[in-house]
Amino acid sequence: MAFLDILTYPDRFLKNTAKPIERIDGSLQKIIDDMIETMYKAPGIGLASIQIGCDKSIIIYDIGHTEKQKSIQVLLNPVIIETEGETVSNNEGCLSVPDLRSDVKRAASVIVEALDRDGNPLKIEAHDHLAVVLQHEIDHLNGILFIDRISALKRELYKRHIRKQQKKNET
Repeated sequence: MAFLDILTYPDRFLKNTAKPIERIDGSLQKIIDDMIETMYKAPGIGLASIQIGCDKSIIIYDIGHTEKQKSIQVLLNPVIIETEGETVSNNEGCLSVPDLRSDVKRAASVIVEALDRDGNPLKIEAHDHLAVVLQHEIDHLNGILFIDRISALKRELYKRHIRKQQKKNET
């Protein structure tokens, strides 16, 4: 397994839309294993393939892991087929948008259809925190970052912060 680089805003690849998985083979399993290692090392609770520069439709997540117990979930070609209600995810963050946390309006519940890493169909009914994580990661597969869902003012302040950081790094 390998630890992969996580792309960060404003990398243009993050705006790409993932392509559906058509074949599950050894190279796909290696990407999944590398994503798992990368997510845990980062550390994060979810990771989408777009974030590591891969345009395949893969998300992984583990919303309750501890050092001693891991419960990784892998979804291929995930699609939200139903949403219900509205919630605000408190203090949402992202490995691809460092140094920013913000409240984001999300659906309170979602139903997601996907394949597991072996190609078996799944249907997940998610509520609360898991619903937010699934929406966040599936957004990545559609070229949407959580900063696209926050206020224009907060987004602009973050962009200014990034531009300042980039100028500092250039000198």
